[in-house]
Amino acid sequence: MPSAARAWHTTMSAFLELEGCEIVGFEKSMWRVVIDCHWILLGAHIDDFVIACANRPVLDAFRKRLLEAFEGTYEGPLKHYLGCEIARDHIAGTTTLRLSQKHYAKEILRSYGFWDILPRNTPMKPNTRISKDNCDPNPKPDFYRRYRGIVGSLGYLVTMTRPDLAWSFSELSKYVQFPGIAHMEAAEHVLQYVRDIWNEQ
Repeated sequence: MPSAARAWHTTMSAFLELEGCEIVGFEKSMWRVVIDCHWILLGAHIDDFVIACANRPVLDAFRKRLLEAFEGTYEGPLKHYLGCEIARDHIAGTTTLRLSQKHYAKEILRSYGFWDILPRNTPMKPNTRISKDNCDPNPKPDFYRRYRGIVGSLGYLVTMTRPDLAWSFSELSKYVQFPGIAHMEAAEHVLQYVRDIWNEQ
């Protein structure tokens, strides 16, 4: 139902407020609470939660109450969330995280036929200039869908882990309504660049 997400958020928020949690800033999916002098941070994406606390017993007790309230399941230490792989050195006991979207990038490349392609060293060809002059006022539907799909996929990479694609994504996004051949070539060049970086990860 269209109202299901709102109903869930209202229910979840009511429970967290009873636990003494408060929203962090203006972000309605991030919560915090102090229990026994220890901070607990909770991030929520629909019904998937990420919980962090420096004290394990406090964390476990809070997590148990949360899972019992919503009949949830514990998936173990955080390794994968919202399309991102998360690596942490537990042996060294460091808090340094390494985020990547290796699997997501691989799926993009495979879906657009760029997995077995010659990689590129730059996100765009040197001296590339795409403009409105390259637009096609009546792009074919398949061509149109492919271009929008590529640009949209790149956008998620930029948002999460790949700021090096930000400028290319910004340029390509300007022409999603009437993409032309030059725009598609530039977009596919970015995919080749993603293939090269994926190999290095």
